[in-house]
Amino acid sequence: MDASEFRKRGKEMVDIIADYYESLDKKPPKSAVSPGYLYKLIPHEAPDKPETFETIRDDIESKIMPGMTHWQSGNFFGWYPSNFSFPGMLGDMYSSMFNIVGFNWICSPAATELETIVMDWLAKLIGLDARYLSINEDGSEGTGGGVIQGSASEAQITVMIAARERMKVYLLSQSTDAEEAEQMQSRFVAYVSDQTHSAAQKGARIIGCKTHILGSDSEFRLTEKTLSAAVTEDRAAGLIPFFVCGTFGTTNTAAIDDLPGIAQVAAAENMWFHVDAAYAGSALTCPEFRPLAKGIECADSFNFNPHKWMLTNFDCSALWVANSTHLVNSLSIHREYLPRVKGDVSFVKDYRDWQLPLGRRFRALKLWFVMRMYGGSGIRKHIRTHVEQAKWLERQLLSDGRFEIVTPVVFGLIVFRIKPQAVGENVCADDVDAANVALVRRIHEDNRIFLVGTKLKGCAVVRVAIGSTFGTMANVELAVQVICELTTRILSSSKDSHQ
Repeated sequence: MDASEFRKRGKEMVDIIADYYESLDKKPPKSAVSPGYLYKLIPHEAPDKPETFETIRDDIESKIMPGMTHWQSGNFFGWYPSNFSFPGMLGDMYSSMFNIVGFNWICSPAATELETIVMDWLAKLIGLDARYLSINEDGSEGTGGGVIQGSASEAQITVMIAARERMKVYLLSQSTDAEEAEQMQSRFVAYVSDQTHSAAQKGARIIGCKTHILGSDSEFRLTEKTLSAAVTEDRAAGLIPFFVCGTFGTTNTAAIDDLPGIAQVAAAENMWFHVDAAYAGSALTCPEFRPLAKGIECADSFNFNPHKWMLTNFDCSALWVANSTHLVNSLSIHREYLPRVKGDVSFVKDYRDWQLPLGRRFRALKLWFVMRMYGGSGIRKHIRTHVEQAKWLERQLLSDGRFEIVTPVVFGLIVFRIKPQAVGENVCADDVDAANVALVRRIHEDNRIFLVGTKLKGCAVVRVAIGSTFGTMANVELAVQVICELTTRILSSSKDSHQ
């Protein structure tokens, strides 16, 4: 394919993409194929002779499309959103055009410097403390800074490595020799709650440290009291606390941990304090949500995903550290073929030392496009619209009378369940759980909308995550209609079985 052919096919692709989004709500949101379906449709060896664009395009429509769950549909309410926007796609197109491997400044100075600038833009947009900025107001280099990771899981593991490095440095400063400090690593323990994302446990496993999973309170939060007691207990057992993760908007319920309390314990116990705001961090673009995040100004690192709820195409996970020294020291390995820039290095960041891989894409472009083409006002409108829709859905479920809201609706997530009283008189907990599990199953079978269930303290509940870029009030109204309609059928069947 030469440039002339690409020009033709590229214009066709733009039309295909635009048509897809204009008709997306007409498609069932969840794929209905069975495991192994594609193996039966596609040859088991790569073609020896070139195939035409038309052939591949037709295969996309007939073979790939049936196996797609449409995350961008306004009727997709599962997990958390994975935002798309046309400005973000345009930025990705430029990134694909340049196709750099931007592991250091020399690879493409614009790629490094734009990321540094855009991450400072984003930090200011969400109200982060100035110590997270790469560039101070006077233009000098700051001690902190931001970097774009592929996911919050990568960010979590990256800062856990930095935390481990910092603890080793501390032990050496206390007259521990290097060999002993290495041996003591097996006693390092990280603290998370039973609501923390699984990436924290995975990270501790990868870096060879222990994890202490703490119970959350009645509001599904990790509290200062619980953390402090666990640290005291572990120190008595000879363990070395080195890391704690607090969450601003947990996966299950969008709960907010006791961040100020966790910060106090972390400071007193010399632990690295990381805040995972993968989902709800986008809400901090709206000043009214910032009081909920009190305590993040004390964190050693902070992370959220613009690719979840801030209109930026996957993958784009924003990570900031208040002091980059331990991060860079723990991940930097010099090779002669990776030259370093000498002289003024305020804008010269070798981002390969801020992440696990060496190579990296020019991801700052799509974030730059989104922030410029929407502006802060457009991003705030996007967030506030979804929060208003979530509050409306909450009111509809409560007014129905058969549902109860399990956790406060703060952002775009509604967690609810069918009430025990609605299931019937003298029913047991298993009957209530069965009704709620059946509701999720019926919704999947119906396939007008898509959502998922979960369990909280052993009870089955239903989650509705509002956040689609192109979703409208009509989609939320459809969700209410489907939920109420299928609940009526389930309760009717349940009552018949109990007669």
